[in-house]
Amino acid sequence: MEITKVLPDDCISLIISLTSPRDACRMALLSHAFNSIADSNAVWQMFLPLDYIHIISNSSSPPSLLSLPKKDLYFTLCYHPILSHNGDMFQLEKESGKKWYMVGARALSIQWVDTPRHWTWISLPDSRVAKLKNVGRLEIKGKVKLNTLSSNTNYEAYFVFKLVRDRYGFRHTPVELDVSIEGTAAGEVRSVILDPPRNMPQQAKERVDGWLEIEMGEFFNGFENDRTVEFSLREDHDDQPKRGLIVQGIELRPKHKNNR
Repeated sequence: MEITKVLPDDCISLIISLTSPRDACRMALLSHAFNSIADSNAVWQMFLPLDYIHIISNSSSPPSLLSLPKKDLYFTLCYHPILSHNGDMFQLEKESGKKWYMVGARALSIQWVDTPRHWTWISLPDSRVAKLKNVGRLEIKGKVKLNTLSSNTNYEAYFVFKLVRDRYGFRHTPVELDVSIEGTAAGEVRSVILDPPRNMPQQAKERVDGWLEIEMGEFFNGFENDRTVEFSLREDHDDQPKRGLIVQGIELRPKHKNNR
């Protein structure tokens, strides 16, 4: 006997909404009756973050996005990042519905970023990035409210950047990376070289979008947390001139066993 003939639709809808987006897609293939329930707004509303209306309303995305069926909206947010008015980017992880969050360069605190002889801003189709022209000491800081992210989730933070061909000052000078939650003990400080010589392992990984990323650290986000997670990149050991670094931002994404 089919379960759809035993249980009312709203009960089946609730059961499916307590699984995962991947499971809901699988259940939609079981039968025509299951398909209509598994694809319903009632189910996919539960997979969207509670603040999705606020996120879309405070972004450059058209308001018509909110008129989409909830399943279509879910996958739109998975494949097409939302750009906020302050330059941050938001996206959903397809399998789990957890939030990915990019703190854009405009939202970071970059030392001397407003001094034209040190930094310049470059406009790209989906963001504005900061290009380093010349500094002796490098310091980049940022923070995010934990309640902006998915709760009960382990996150990793990645510095996302590029190095231009005529870069200088990063080959032998390490930078220090740090991630910590406000009001807790300081996290592990990682020392990395952004542009190592050829005879050294490459610590940064190339992304599918052509940018480089390097892990800064990780943290756990609990439930209903009003504190902030803070991250920094600094190099203050010497005054060697540095140039040719392009900063896109710092990306926060859920940690998985296969994350590298």
